[in-house]
Amino acid sequence: MTAQKKLFVKTYGCQMNVYDSERMTEALAGQGYVATDRPDDADMILLNTCHIREKAAEKVYSELGRYKDLKAEKPDLRIGVAGCVAQAEGEEILRRQPLVDLVVGPQSYHRLPELEAKARTGAKALDTDFPAEDKFAALKGRGPKAKRGPTAFLTVQEGCDKFCAFCVVPYTRGAEVSRPVAQVLDEARDLVDRGVREITLLGQNVNAYHGAGEGGDWSLARLVRALDRIEGLERIRYTTSHPNDMDDDLIAAHGDCASLMPYLHLPVQAGSDRILKRMNRKHTAGAYLRLIERLRAARPDLHLSGDFIVGFPEETEEDFQATMALVEAVGYGSAFSFKYSTRPGTPAAERDQVPEAEKDDRLQRLQALLTRQQRALQDAMVGREVDVLFEKPGRLPGQMVGKSEYLHAVHVEADDIAAGDLRRVRIVESGPNSLRGVPA
Repeated sequence: MTAQKKLFVKTYGCQMNVYDSERMTEALAGQGYVATDRPDDADMILLNTCHIREKAAEKVYSELGRYKDLKAEKPDLRIGVAGCVAQAEGEEILRRQPLVDLVVGPQSYHRLPELEAKARTGAKALDTDFPAEDKFAALKGRGPKAKRGPTAFLTVQEGCDKFCAFCVVPYTRGAEVSRPVAQVLDEARDLVDRGVREITLLGQNVNAYHGAGEGGDWSLARLVRALDRIEGLERIRYTTSHPNDMDDDLIAAHGDCASLMPYLHLPVQAGSDRILKRMNRKHTAGAYLRLIERLRAARPDLHLSGDFIVGFPEETEEDFQATMALVEAVGYGSAFSFKYSTRPGTPAAERDQVPEAEKDDRLQRLQALLTRQQRALQDAMVGREVDVLFEKPGRLPGQMVGKSEYLHAVHVEADDIAAGDLRRVRIVESGPNSLRGVPA
């Protein structure tokens, strides 16, 4: 029997990386690894990295530097870097940080057991290929089938063909690929059997899903309708979407499928048509607003979330005001907003940059507006009844925390609620970032 070893995984960035970290942990379980939340207790440390944020690579190198003394104390400790920084940096990581034993890109993590075995011999292990082998199929059946919490991520699509001028994803995750329908449905049923009641479908462009299924390729809408029929699966969400891939059937599904939650993350990035064109987004602000109208016609209570970049190269104050006008027109329940930061190798990195002081000022003004909208929609929930899927105990004795169908965090004090319960709750108070409720 393989001796038990301990694995510490630190995950950066998006939900897809959370899903990937879970799969990597399962892949290494066959090598005798069990998870630990303490790096100083680990036999292997794995950083699952993200390349979206500013200076992402430097932050990874800084994190690796913190393990220098630990590696000196434990020469048998193996350290790996996975994910998008691993894909982008490759051999440079091994050159700059000799304490790293293995580097693996996001399309090759099913090869972790072989890479780990190579690293255990003292050799450096590197795999940043885009292999033809399906990593999801390769991982099927590996690792223990542990009981799960009430919510889970499920990757159905990876990669991007959009080539937005600011984004590295097409270079780190590759072209758009979709998992076969049968594989997705099997994994969803397995998750439900293990205690999951809500699944969030993941993809870099999840609504571009075109997985092979009965009768040909399936759209995301058809996949959602099939998932909607799985007994025990109470809730379905999906992220992240591109406006250009929001077709009629998917819009209709928001009104037709009871388990598809009334929350949608639909990034627009900017409200200026000139800047959208320079971003290579291939849609206009007007087209986005018309799409929102159609979505709300299908599901009037739909809460919307978005992404915004301020200070994109060549953005003027007039361009920024167009973004503010779009935000006013939509009314977002939540949003993510960032100052533009250059990504080497992307087209926008070579253009005239907006001064940092102007970026800071615009971001503060945008975030103030988004915060007002978020608070207004959240405050409007007081007095309403919502369905809450409870996930874990809160900070106070007897308190349980969960999410409403609109993805609001809700906490309730009650003795008869357990993780996994789906309960009707009346909202009685709106806090800065959460709601308080009582059983209805």
